[in-house]
Amino acid sequence: MVAVTIWNEFRHEREDEDAAAVYPDGIHEVLAGVLEDDHEVRTATLDEPEHGLTEDVLESTDVLFWWGHIAHDEVDDEIVDRVQERVLEGMGLIVLHSGHFSKVFKRLMGTTCNLQWREDGGRERLWVVDPGHPIADGLGESIELPTTEMYGEPFDVPEPDRLVFTSWFEGGEVFRSGCCYRRGNGRIFYFRPGHETYPIYENEEIQRVLRNAVDWASPTAGSPRTFGERE
Repeated sequence: MVAVTIWNEFRHEREDEDAAAVYPDGIHEVLAGVLEDDHEVRTATLDEPEHGLTEDVLESTDVLFWWGHIAHDEVDDEIVDRVQERVLEGMGLIVLHSGHFSKVFKRLMGTTCNLQWREDGGRERLWVVDPGHPIADGLGESIELPTTEMYGEPFDVPEPDRLVFTSWFEGGEVFRSGCCYRRGNGRIFYFRPGHETYPIYENEEIQRVLRNAVDWASPTAGSPRTFGERE
């Protein structure tokens, strides 16, 4: 069974009434509920010792989720080093929404990861532009989100190895919303949807994407992380 660790900053849900109303137990708990039937799932948050990402936790993690927003600078550089090392060894990394500006993602991309944004609660359509990719398995031609935050180009990231989703927003903007990368032996998927005050992670199609992404990002045969006795 694939071992998944879901890391969440867990600040908005404790400090903002709107976020608490949507995710009263934290975004990480909702994501854990999406995956727990088919995966071995643990959660970790910023304010835990070592941000919950100890050597032992990361060593036993096949795929790490990352959600952060207002406290990127509080993530200790030693933990960033630790996560980067594990990704290069073969651990999968799934970066969600505002995690684009996390230290971890910027380190692995080598760019600013800047983008345009507007929080207006408008409509988004995620077009499946690579329907043959495993992350798009079981989806139709698009996913409709009636209320979301706009992210727009230019998005300062390297050209993705594969682009699975492109978003269109009500204001006319477009955005590369599903980007796949390889760093060392590890696979990285950046997935844009997931604002803290909209129940996007309760959308069944979004949940399918997340489950598919875990399967895709899991360590591949021959990478260092597939060695050993753990099944």
